[in-house]
Amino acid sequence: MTAFGALRQQLRDAAATFADGPDALAGILTGLVDDVDRALGEELEIFPVCHHSPSSALAMVRRLREKQPKVIYLELCEDLQPLLTELRNCQLPVALQAFASELDGHPPQWGPLSVVAPITEASAEYQAIAYALETPGVELVLVDRSTDHVFQWEPRDRSRPGDPTEAKGPDGAEEPEPSGETPPARGEDVDLHGDAVGIEIGDLRPGFRELEEYLLHHGRVRHWSEWWDQYVEQPLVDADYDTYRQVMVLIGSLFRRLRPGDAARLGSDEDRERYMWTRMREHRAATGVALSDCLYVCGAFHAASRVEQFGSASTAPFEITPRTGTRWLYGLVPSSHSAIEAQFGLASGSVSIAATTFSRAVARGGVKTFRLAGQKEGGKRPARARKTAAPAATGPAAPAVTDRLTGFLSNPPVPGGLDEDELLGWCVDIVRLARRNGYLASTADAIAVFETSILLAGMRNRARPTPYDFADAAVTCIEKDVVPGRRDVRRLCEILMGGDRIGKVGYDALPPLARNVYDRLAPLGLELERRTVQRALLDLAARPELRAASDLLWVLRALLPEQTVRPVMGERRLGGTPPIQESWDLAIGRDQRALIELGYEGVTVEQVLEQRLRKAVWDPQATAAVALRAVEDSLLYLRNPRFTDELGARAVQLLGAERTVDDAPEVLTRIRRLLAYYRSTDAGLPTWCENFGSTGYAHYCTLLPTAFVAEETGVRQVAAMLGFLFSIESLALALGCDRAQLEIAVAQSHPETPAKVALLWAARFHLGLLPLAELRERAAGLLENPLVVPAFPQYLTGFVQALEPVPALAPFVVEVLSRAFGELPDPVLLPWLPTLITTLRKEAGELVPRLVREAGRTFPAGLAALDAWTPPWYEAPAPAGQPAVQGVGVPETGAVAGPAAELLAGHPESCDALAGLLGCDDGWRELPGPAGGSADAELLALLARHPEPAEAIAARL
Repeated sequence: MTAFGALRQQLRDAAATFADGPDALAGILTGLVDDVDRALGEELEIFPVCHHSPSSALAMVRRLREKQPKVIYLELCEDLQPLLTELRNCQLPVALQAFASELDGHPPQWGPLSVVAPITEASAEYQAIAYALETPGVELVLVDRSTDHVFQWEPRDRSRPGDPTEAKGPDGAEEPEPSGETPPARGEDVDLHGDAVGIEIGDLRPGFRELEEYLLHHGRVRHWSEWWDQYVEQPLVDADYDTYRQVMVLIGSLFRRLRPGDAARLGSDEDRERYMWTRMREHRAATGVALSDCLYVCGAFHAASRVEQFGSASTAPFEITPRTGTRWLYGLVPSSHSAIEAQFGLASGSVSIAATTFSRAVARGGVKTFRLAGQKEGGKRPARARKTAAPAATGPAAPAVTDRLTGFLSNPPVPGGLDEDELLGWCVDIVRLARRNGYLASTADAIAVFETSILLAGMRNRARPTPYDFADAAVTCIEKDVVPGRRDVRRLCEILMGGDRIGKVGYDALPPLARNVYDRLAPLGLELERRTVQRALLDLAARPELRAASDLLWVLRALLPEQTVRPVMGERRLGGTPPIQESWDLAIGRDQRALIELGYEGVTVEQVLEQRLRKAVWDPQATAAVALRAVEDSLLYLRNPRFTDELGARAVQLLGAERTVDDAPEVLTRIRRLLAYYRSTDAGLPTWCENFGSTGYAHYCTLLPTAFVAEETGVRQVAAMLGFLFSIESLALALGCDRAQLEIAVAQSHPETPAKVALLWAARFHLGLLPLAELRERAAGLLENPLVVPAFPQYLTGFVQALEPVPALAPFVVEVLSRAFGELPDPVLLPWLPTLITTLRKEAGELVPRLVREAGRTFPAGLAALDAWTPPWYEAPAPAGQPAVQGVGVPETGAVAGPAAELLAGHPESCDALAGLLGCDDGWRELPGPAGGSADAELLALLARHPEPAEAIAARL
């Protein structure tokens, strides 16, 4: 009979007494004891743990000092082992990370893939790692599945592993929705892990929702972390090793058996157990190490395994599939207590409370913990252990199994007495913190918090207040209706209990790219490792050597999150003058993870940017606008002409292959900016720019008739197409394109919507196919037709959008809008006005300022001149005695006179020569006088009436 025979019989009798049908309940209860008996009877000693558990960490320290094993098998992804030695260069907590951006064998929509395994000082896994790395002759072997297998075993129908809608626990268990769970506080430190999939050792949480709700209700607690701390951590923190092992395996077996049936989830858990036992047998076969010198550290959930590969004596085979061709990169990233809580669904502040419990227990019991030599301290830490000697040739045999469960389950834990000094210290400190953060707290509040903490502990059947009771009491007594600052009282309690400790990756543990960034920014004289935002002032005129640091900051600005590297003063744009001074806000230490992940992509930031730009333009979903944006970034940050030409050539290919014009506005804006930049350089336009102009001219001419009639193509897109054709026309014609192609495309366009009809009229006006007089008649006809007036805002939207391709139409648009307000009666105008405003705001918001500026040039500047002012679109007789201005006439298309016409009239030789070359013999026309109806004509009349200023200037010149 085993050591647990009496307990097994006692549970069987209880099932027969309290259950209607004893078979099912008896099977569960006796099965729990069987799992404990099996795990503790295994020749290879199994050490069950719970993640971030102070009792697990303390039991690990005690057992390692007693047993001194030579080999430690640890449940952690086996391919993360090379990172463990770099932990000594970090300040905990940090996370081991595996990252892959180029996938081979995994669904491409999953990328990039990222896995993190957080490590805290108050954890059993860290104590095992520190012992193994600091003790000569000890080998640490990670035996869990590789990070590649983590995603191999994911269901392929998922859109992406680790989605919040498909959250899974680290042991493959679906996270239940906690009852009354307090969500972790969201802040900048919560997202240190990004969207990585979390891996941790020993997740112990009920997968059966009803069981968790039952435990929370009868335990009189609000969330699972509080229940675990009260009923597991506190009783076990000072328990002996046998009691700890048996209770942990019992809890793991309970949660394993009381879980909803899910074959896929259970199969994944069991495959992990088969994987680990297979790896341990392989290692023992290769090294010949004795079982008495080994220690297997795994989650309590896996300690109660029932797979056929369980046990050192098992010979059941298990085939481990090979890894995919995905190239994994490994590194360390900063972590924090709040990030761990958010990653694994723990209550806010629970990891900090666990760390505080661990520190107090170490100080109380005089336990000397293990710590990596040279590791940076992250605040208060437990007493450091002396250097551990090499283990003996044969470690002590595992003690005989004795039943400790019966006594543990039969008797309530002996609670510690009320530590009034500790509780009073908490109350005084929370009042001090509250006053610093704007709360009107006093000594009376400290007394109230003290008494309320004791009252709440009594109501919850606790002999002494826990940190959770204290936090509830502080919120009750101090929190008011309004939080005066950024932090509420519950957040202040978390700070008091140890705060959100944030880790840091040391310089030596950083990837080469991150070290290169730190080295190149060293001339700034800043402590970039600090988590605060630092201001960098660059006087580039006085210190030209800082120009390299400025270039690097601009590249980092393009690669890192927006708030990591933020310019305060200075800008970089195409063709712009380099600034003589710059000012930057740098938060590189705060966003260290983003910089580290850049190191997975290349050796320098310039290489990473080049790879990203090349990947963007060769993506199957890439467009011409994306390629032009990449060209701009290459010109601004890389200054690599060959690479820029490669991106430009790709933009030409993408433009010719496009069948839609959705990105036409962005294409127009960027190509105009690039043409202006290249024309200002000595080299002139590159070949790809010329090809882009000719290809785009032919491409948009082909798509123009379809775009005019397609309902899915907006007015903005059609206007951008016309703007591209009209602005690039001179370049295209010089490269051999035919203007007849554009005229044919316009002639074949037959739009039906009012806005596009107005756009077509503007295009015909620009091409000389529609005189201005006829355009005025059509606009007047729209206002006179009562059936068309409700749709007139749509026509006006088209005219306003036409300002992009035909800027000369601005006076006409002002005229049409003014006539509408002047001629339409109020019963028609007032219902029509809201529609006009909303339509212009939605369709042409960025062009309205141009319209306002033109109106400012047209209307009088003063109110007194308004009564005598005559709109220029109404014909007025020329002033008496004013001679007609002779010169170039206005063609029938409606072109108006101006300074250019006067210049040509005064110097006709060049035009005559060009006309003779082209075979034109129409002769010159008369230049219209001020009665022509334009602002330029009024200016000419004004100069004719008052010639003295012009004559004085002429004499001076």
